[in-house]
Amino acid sequence: MDNRAEVREFLMTRRARVTPEAAGLTAGSNRRVDGLRRSEVALLAGVSVEYYSKLERGAIAGASSSVLEALSRALQLNDAEHAHLLDLARAADGIPSSGRARRRTAKAGAPRPSLQWALDSVTEAVAFVRDQRQNLIATNALGRAFYSPVIGDGGRVPNLARFQFLDPAAREFYPDWDLFAEMCVAVIRAEAGRDPHDKGIQDLVGELSTRSEAFRTLWAAHNVRTHGSGIKRFTHPVVGELTLVYEELALTAEPGQVMLIYSAEPGSPSAERLRLLASWGADATGATRAAHG
Repeated sequence: MDNRAEVREFLMTRRARVTPEAAGLTAGSNRRVDGLRRSEVALLAGVSVEYYSKLERGAIAGASSSVLEALSRALQLNDAEHAHLLDLARAADGIPSSGRARRRTAKAGAPRPSLQWALDSVTEAVAFVRDQRQNLIATNALGRAFYSPVIGDGGRVPNLARFQFLDPAAREFYPDWDLFAEMCVAVIRAEAGRDPHDKGIQDLVGELSTRSEAFRTLWAAHNVRTHGSGIKRFTHPVVGELTLVYEELALTAEPGQVMLIYSAEPGSPSAERLRLLASWGADATGATRAAHG
């Protein structure tokens, strides 16, 4: 896999981020680079300047695990960035990344019945499954109500990244739009490093790069992250402001897919608004079914 450009840009952006002071080095004067010099990274990693320069040119194939570990420490990579570096090295060596099996091409929106049953059993929180391409594969009833601005009329497979960057409604739905945009791109970047052969990701990146300047800028930053857990704010067109905590669960039976559950603190205003949203969703579903006989 020729991913030298990806490796080069990732290492250069990480090097530019670390100051000499943060690395425990004396900065000196007449510095012409942001962050560390190549020679300083080499010193910190315990490799020759020539070898590090080769790595930063993108020739990472064959790099040993000890070198990659030392490089991660020198560049002060976080866990997600360290995993991304290992994924880039595996891809350069032609090894399946992160031990993840090659994925089957799943039909978006057609989950296994047992997976849909599991989602439907969650009744007081938003539960949904998305794939590595940011497609909204399946939701529970509350999830359909919650993501009604994303799902729209159901004419196209809902995609969280397309909504984020191409739909003006996203800036209303996500009051912290800039933060959400950074998170979205960083998750896609990590997935692209994990599986550089995924044409769906390549096509998504190509489309968003063409149509969104904001996406292009964030993509060029080469930031990566894993989702995990956290807190997000939303402004839903039906019930207003919601502050929800989320947990992300990997689906081992469907490599690349994750289940996310958004819940509210018990007794909070957001919990009450989720209950109102569930009632609205049930009414809307009933009205739709009545209209179709």
